[in-house]
Amino acid sequence: MPETAVVAEVGWVNGLAAIRSLGRAGIRVLALDHRPWALGFSSRYAEQVIAPDPAQSEERFIAFLRELGAGLEQPATLFPTHDEHLNVLSRHMDELAGSFRFPFPGWDVLEPIQSKRHQLDAAERTGVPIPTTHHPRTSEEARAAARDVGYPVFLKPSDPLEFKHLYQRQAFMCTNEAELDHAYETMAPYEPMLQEFVPGGDDELYTLGSYIAEDGEVLGVFSGRKLLQTRHLMGSARIGVSVWVDEVVDQGLALLRELRFHGISQVEFKRDPRNGVYKLIEVNPRLWQWHGLAGSCGVDLPVIAHRDLMGHREPPRRMTEEGKLWAITFMANLPPKPQRPRYVDAVLARDDLGPAWTQVKRHAARRFPRAAAFWMRRRRLPAAGAA
Repeated sequence: MPETAVVAEVGWVNGLAAIRSLGRAGIRVLALDHRPWALGFSSRYAEQVIAPDPAQSEERFIAFLRELGAGLEQPATLFPTHDEHLNVLSRHMDELAGSFRFPFPGWDVLEPIQSKRHQLDAAERTGVPIPTTHHPRTSEEARAAARDVGYPVFLKPSDPLEFKHLYQRQAFMCTNEAELDHAYETMAPYEPMLQEFVPGGDDELYTLGSYIAEDGEVLGVFSGRKLLQTRHLMGSARIGVSVWVDEVVDQGLALLRELRFHGISQVEFKRDPRNGVYKLIEVNPRLWQWHGLAGSCGVDLPVIAHRDLMGHREPPRRMTEEGKLWAITFMANLPPKPQRPRYVDAVLARDDLGPAWTQVKRHAARRFPRAAAFWMRRRRLPAAGAA
C-alpha cells in the first residue's frame, strides 16, 4: 500500500497545489472538503472525501476523522490549508495522534501564534522590525494614535479568524478620522491594532516559506516576492516570483524559533522603500496560497514534510531557481493575467487538466447563466451542482 496524505480544505488553489505535490510524488491523497464542488476534487491525484465543515461542527469533524483514521492501514499525514481546519486539528491533536501525523505544533504553541499581537511581541523580542503599532482601547485612543502615526493607517484585529469570517476582509485602511471611527466601531470586539501604512505596493511584499522538523532542523526553505494581489494592499496572491532575500530568510527563521514553531509556515514581510527595512506583516502557520511556486523551485514543502513525518527524512533543501513566476491566470470578475512562459499556473497543469476544465465551466456559467441553467436541466444535474 502506498503511504497516504490527507489534505483538508481543497476548495481553492492552495489545497490543489498540495494535492498535486503529494500525488506526483506517488503518495495517495485523500482530499477533504464539505463542498462537492471544491476545486481540488477535480484533480486526478485526489480521492474525493466529503467531510463535515469544522466551522459548523467541530465535534462532527473530529469524529469523522477518527473514523477515517481507523480505516487506514498505517498513519497518514494531515495537511490543513486554512486556519479553521488548522486550529481544530491542533486542539484535538492528542486524540488523533494514533492515526495521523501533523506538520504543525500542538495548541499550546499554536494558540498564541494565531494572535497577531503575540507575533509582533515575539518579533520585538527577537529584533525583527515591525510597523509602528498601537493598541488603542477606545476610539479616542485610536484617533490619537493615528495622529501620531499619520494617515493612512491600517486597523487590524489581533485575532483575525472570526473577524475575517464575518466581514470577508483582514483589515481596514483608513485615510481620515471618519473612516477610522467606523473601522474601530466595527472591530472593537476583536482587539484592534493600529499600524502605520508601510509605503509601496503589492510588489514590496516578501515571503519566507519553510518546513521545520520537530527537533528544530530546517528541512526546506523558499523565498519569494508578491507582484500582485487579488485585492490591492489587502488581498491574497495573484502573481508571485521566486527571489532569495537573506534578510527575509534570516529574520523569518529567527522569529519562528522565538515562537517555538515547527512545521510548514509562511512569514510575510513588507519592504519599506524609505529605508529598505523588511517589516513583519504576519506569520501563517500552514500552507499558504502560492506554495506551489516553492515546489517548482526545488522545495516541495508538503512532500518534504510528509517524508520527514513518516520517518524518511531527506537532507535539507533550499530553492534552486530564482525569477520563476507563479500566477492565477483566470479569476472571476478580474482581468486575465497571463505571464511570460514558462510560468507556474495555479490551476492549469498539463498532467492534471481536470481543475482547469472545472474553472472554465464555472466562468462560462457565470457569463452565460441562462445557457448554464438550460444545460443543467438537459443533463438533469441537481441545483447544488450548479454552484
